[in-house]
Amino acid sequence: MEMKNWKKIGALALATVMSLSLLTACGGGADTTPAPESAAPVESGPVEKDYNEMTIEELKPLLKTVTDGKLTVATSPDFAPYEFYAIDEAGDPHIAGFDMGLAQYVADYLGLELEIVPIDFDGVLMELQNKSSDLGMAGLSPDPKRDGIMDFSDIYYLGGQSFCCTQSNKDLFPDLASTNNPDYEIGAQTGSIQVDLMQTNSPDSTQVQLAKVTDIIAELLAGKLDGAYIETAVAESYKTNYPDLCVALDVPYEAAAGSAIGVQKDNPALLAAVNLAVKAAMEDGSMDKFVAEANELASGNVYEGLLDADGKTQD
Repeated sequence: MEMKNWKKIGALALATVMSLSLLTACGGGADTTPAPESAAPVESGPVEKDYNEMTIEELKPLLKTVTDGKLTVATSPDFAPYEFYAIDEAGDPHIAGFDMGLAQYVADYLGLELEIVPIDFDGVLMELQNKSSDLGMAGLSPDPKRDGIMDFSDIYYLGGQSFCCTQSNKDLFPDLASTNNPDYEIGAQTGSIQVDLMQTNSPDSTQVQLAKVTDIIAELLAGKLDGAYIETAVAESYKTNYPDLCVALDVPYEAAAGSAIGVQKDNPALLAAVNLAVKAAMEDGSMDKFVAEANELASGNVYEGLLDADGKTQD
């Protein structure tokens, strides 16, 4: 009897083992070790273009301008030898100056038609701020205060700053400290870095801002201004035609040495292309030629200011 019971128990145990083996076989003998998680795919964002590494031929198709096929340049033609009107033998004005020579060079280099927008100096700044023009060329210094409304090209001309007066007043100004006198009226062009120089060096003077350099020169020569801050090359140009003008003092201004082209903000392809054009103009001697020609024209019959609706000088 006991033997039969042990046989039954053995049979049941064997059946249980076989059932477990069968279940394991049906499960495919799967490894119960959890599989390693696969790494999440790395998403790569769009690759930013390095416009500064491109050639001009690569940049041309990427250029965006205010008007397709044109390069619109705002300028203030009262700033010889940078920009002004040269009067030809027939008495007709033609825009000139080394900024204008460079503007044509840049347009040709970019394969675009040049369109000039003559406007007062502070209007040049507004044109760029409103993105109504592609470039601003008006003897602009790359003042950090202007970074919010425009980008700047590389420097294309190294100019200085001067304090000017009449020959009869030059003994009043032996140094910059002497300009800081409440009895003096000191002038500078509206919107220019010369205003900063005036406010820094002559804060106690009566400060006068005028829209055009021609107005400043006229006020100086008429005795209405005692002195004025003017870009050196411009002052020297005026001195040629007005010998009573005195370029009395050099004015240090390290924040924005030299002149650069103002470029419409957030237009990196255009900025890179303009820099290539500036570099080419300086390397092939074109910039020196533009400066020499402008200085020669500025010593002749010139008009500085805006023309009337008929394209004539406003005398």
